[in-house]
Amino acid sequence: MHRRDLLKILTALAAAPLCLAGCSPGGPLTIGLHPWPGYEPLYLARAFGWLSDEVVLREGGNAGASLAGLCRGELDGAALTLDEVLVARSEGIPLTVVAVCDDSVGADMVLARPGIASPRGLACRRIAVERTAVGNLVLSQFLAAAGLRRDDLQVVDLAPNEQLDAWRAGEIEAAITYEPTASRLLREGAVSLYDSSQFPDVILDVLAVRQDRLRWRRGAVSALVAGHFRGLDHLRISPQDAMRRIGAWRGLGFDEVRASYAGLELPGPGGNRDYFGPQGDLARAARLLNDVMVANGQLPRPDDLKALSTPRYLPDIGAVA
Repeated sequence: MHRRDLLKILTALAAAPLCLAGCSPGGPLTIGLHPWPGYEPLYLARAFGWLSDEVVLREGGNAGASLAGLCRGELDGAALTLDEVLVARSEGIPLTVVAVCDDSVGADMVLARPGIASPRGLACRRIAVERTAVGNLVLSQFLAAAGLRRDDLQVVDLAPNEQLDAWRAGEIEAAITYEPTASRLLREGAVSLYDSSQFPDVILDVLAVRQDRLRWRRGAVSALVAGHFRGLDHLRISPQDAMRRIGAWRGLGFDEVRASYAGLELPGPGGNRDYFGPQGDLARAARLLNDVMVANGQLPRPDDLKALSTPRYLPDIGAVA
């Protein structure tokens, strides 16, 4: 699984003259989805028949597939990281966040080979980093905490789905990564040096829908969000059943699935409402990502953040049991 595979696909999309307008108003709301622990509640909702017929999930291998589908007009929305939403908006895809799926509070981590006991032990070593806003953000936070500069490390551009092979081949000594690659590297003896629990409320996974779809698919968007929260309730109330299903889908053991959630906060409807608003954590995270992404050339200019999010489609607190 490659959650944040953006650069290659967006380079190709940028060469296209314009992204298409989107799916036909007469069809179901079509949402791009790919494997990631925070998105599993939607897979659970689909498996149990809890999604409205107005909603269709179209599964791809990574976020790049969802972004390409949005640009080709095949999707009305997608599950993405907040930085991916900002990139899509810069490419002319008018996305608005309608729900927060998860907040990384440890799920994004810096793993190193055994024997490297501290962050400073990575000086002059090769570290794999995916060249996305999140990869750069974790790297910058890690370097600041360790008192290192980027030039002190040998930074290798490798996405998480490529890191395990590089690790086994001895090509890297460390990696900035996330699940399920993190669990697979830990199986190989990797040790954790740093993680996103040191800077919570910044790395967010969200459900985002095209603004032009919100005008005429309000019921379907509400059904999509309600389906996510119903799946989330099952994960909370019946974790044994939910995690065994997820493990079967992803080729992971029960303990590995459980561990994949250890670094994630999964807000329900009430917690979601705290993210929205001009001074909410979602807007704060977007402003920080704006700075990081412009500085690293991942955005041509800061997003104006207009219509970036709306709480309109969140169920009333208590409406989802």
